[in-house]
Amino acid sequence: MTRKGRRLVMIGVSGLVLVAALALVLVAMRDTIVFFRAPSEVVASGPVGTRIRLGGLVEAGSVRRNPDQVAEFAVEDGGARVPVRYKGILPDLFREGQGVVAEGVLTASGTFMADTVLARHDETYMPREVVDALKAQGRWQEGSGLRQTTQR
Repeated sequence: MTRKGRRLVMIGVSGLVLVAALALVLVAMRDTIVFFRAPSEVVASGPVGTRIRLGGLVEAGSVRRNPDQVAEFAVEDGGARVPVRYKGILPDLFREGQGVVAEGVLTASGTFMADTVLARHDETYMPREVVDALKAQGRWQEGSGLRQTTQR
């Protein structure tokens, strides 16, 4: 085999190794990538058994806390509501009518089983995804005094 042939074989093998490594990285990341969804999207598509992030407002009057650190509440976006069940300690800033993002799995019964609940940081913070969903629903008011994050 000539030098040119060996060089082409090495380039080809290197390319295959690079493609294989990229494929392995993408397969590994597929399980950890979690997309934000509004309650309207969750009710419409019903991604049962798929890990997702659910974001919206905590529905007023829906929060129930049990002594064994199980909390039940509903997340709504004006178009739909999704009941959420969370075992653990809720963030200090978790309140009814405030923005929340819960991470977990939707069950066949329609209840969202959350393993992580994120609440807003202060009285003017709301996650960008929640703001975008509220804007899409027509419930966001620019003069509301709320500040959205710029990070994605």
